Amino acid sequence: MHELSLTQGIVETITDRLGERRVVMVRLEIGKLAGVVVDSVRFCFDLVVAGTPLEGARLEVLEPGGRARCRDCSVEFRCDDPILLCPCGSSDVEILAGMELLIKAVEVEPDVRDVRV
Repeated sequence: MHELSLTQGIVETITDRLGERRVVMVRLEIGKLAGVVVDSVRFCFDLVVAGTPLEGARLEVLEPGGRARCRDCSVEFRCDDPILLCPCGSSDVEILAGMELLIKAVEVEPDVRDVRV
């Protein structure tokens, strides 16, 4: 299950950047053509964040659909299935979107030292 190692990498990236600051929300963007099972990432996230500053953080996942362009007929079309076929029947397509795997946002608890009275 490569989703476990992906999720570990995401959590490590966030903790490397933020140190011990408490994280309350993580927003990921995982394209429908990225080859990642989002439900597995959600499951792994709860396991991986245990004992880290991300423990208890809310995970939001955006799943943009795929888009491709046929190299034979030049038609651009939506495709959320990993079997990429143009409506014309050609499989010679260029993927334009849907392969994303990004950390889009991280929300941290406000640092009480930053609050001014």
